[in-house]
Amino acid sequence: MSLRYHDPRSLSPGAVRLPWDRHRVTLLVTSVVLLATVPLAAWSIGFTPFAVLDGLGDIRNLIGRMLPISWTNLPRLLVLLWETFLIAVAGTTLAVALSVPIAFCAARNTTPSRWLYGPARGIIAVTRAIPDLVFAIILVRALGLGALAGALALALNSIGMLGKLYADAIEDIDPAPVDAMRSSGAGQLQTISTAVFPQTLPTVVGVGLYRLDINVRTSPVLGLVGAGGIGMELQNTLRQLRYDRGLAIVVLIFVLIVVVERVSHAVRSSVIGGQDQREGRLAELVRSLEGRRADRRGHRLVMPWTPTRAGQGMAMVTLGALLVASFRQLDITLTDLVAAVPRTLAMMRSMFPPDFVTGIDASLSGLFETLMIAIVATFCGVLLSIPLALLGARTTAYNRLTAALARYGVVGVRGIPELILAIVFVAAVGLGPLAGALALSVGTIGLSAKLMMDALEEVPTAPLQAVASTGASHGQVVAGAVVPQVVPSFVGTVLYQLDVNLRGSVILGIVGAGGIGFLLQNSVRQLQYDRTAAMLIMIFLVVYGIERLSTWLRGRLAVAR
Repeated sequence: MSLRYHDPRSLSPGAVRLPWDRHRVTLLVTSVVLLATVPLAAWSIGFTPFAVLDGLGDIRNLIGRMLPISWTNLPRLLVLLWETFLIAVAGTTLAVALSVPIAFCAARNTTPSRWLYGPARGIIAVTRAIPDLVFAIILVRALGLGALAGALALALNSIGMLGKLYADAIEDIDPAPVDAMRSSGAGQLQTISTAVFPQTLPTVVGVGLYRLDINVRTSPVLGLVGAGGIGMELQNTLRQLRYDRGLAIVVLIFVLIVVVERVSHAVRSSVIGGQDQREGRLAELVRSLEGRRADRRGHRLVMPWTPTRAGQGMAMVTLGALLVASFRQLDITLTDLVAAVPRTLAMMRSMFPPDFVTGIDASLSGLFETLMIAIVATFCGVLLSIPLALLGARTTAYNRLTAALARYGVVGVRGIPELILAIVFVAAVGLGPLAGALALSVGTIGLSAKLMMDALEEVPTAPLQAVASTGASHGQVVAGAVVPQVVPSFVGTVLYQLDVNLRGSVILGIVGAGGIGFLLQNSVRQLQYDRTAAMLIMIFLVVYGIERLSTWLRGRLAVAR
């Protein structure tokens, strides 16, 4: 969408106008519908201004009881923190190893058969829709307490994200290396390993490292359901009203998340590189494939060991070494992994047929409450994110100091998992959806503010310069030339955040913060697996429906940017 303006000298801040078309109408209707649902959602869960003000007072009192921090028994906490990190590493590396073959089956240009394409896409959809903590609850019941259940829970949930992004990357590859391999007479498997996989390896590594960031945030809360790590220690500490020691645990988790995020970001940047580096790797691959027909030995095409290919081999060896090292440290053996498969399948068989009759009213009520928490948290979190994004983005910041403070604030919020925030808010304001909505609102700020900052920094600068040349103030430039350009992107962020928050709100009930999570956990504890399956199917349908609607709307809004 273009901005209509003429001679910059004739412009005033109010002269920049976006044309009305069907995409802008879609944007307006979407915004109105989203805003209209917020009051209903807030009223249904008791999220009123008075309740929030009272809650803030309770939180202030809780913070007072957390200080000064108690670092008693620090060595034990560090051991548990290290175990938490290893669970994230094991779950992520296992997920990458499983996601790559699933992605090749789920990509249209590499799937061996259309009979494999559908099931592969189905696996990706189901694992994306079910939260990792729900997997952990089920696996703890099937496999027992410990790190094995936690690592497998993270792996299963990660397959949804990794498989989708890997499949998309495979479908977007450059066909030239593939054509070169096929012209040499290579088979399907060798074409994939030599011409397709090298192009997708940077995505495999980069997205895998990003998923490690997510899993490091998630792994501390797995202990809440007995899946290993420091989460159980945090919950027990808060139950004993040892808030000073609880704050020490939260600080350790925060430091771990921030350190892993920064290291992961640096490694991703070096592996993926810029556009020139990616084009150089592609050219090197094409050159190495040209004229290789003469080097065939039998039915096998011999490929040269280029620096890129050597790097790819090292990456795969490193992946395997990480998996082995983390499992050794966690005392997980190959026998344990093999034995986990039939035990998990046996539990899954006991879930069918699902029971949609017993407790259906409570399940529907819990699911509705979950959806309302997600809507309220999305609205409040995004509302708080907008000023942070405007202060932190280089195109709209007043000065470097405010930009740095805003960015550090976003990093700080991102360093505390939502479920840990929920535990704290439950301790402050009591059980119920109010605590869940407050926790998820704060958690929303980290992701939403970052996405909004990125959108603000990507706007074309010509309209800004045009408005500034009229003598407009900083605020007028932002209001007249920046905001109109990013409104579609911001609405898209709201839709994406609603999708994320719906998954997050499912598990809040596990710590008493409202929603269907409490019912889900109780059904597993009471061995009512048929009810568990029914609730999981309902959760999947709602999450998948919201995801598809959100994706469709974001696609329509992308045209309006």
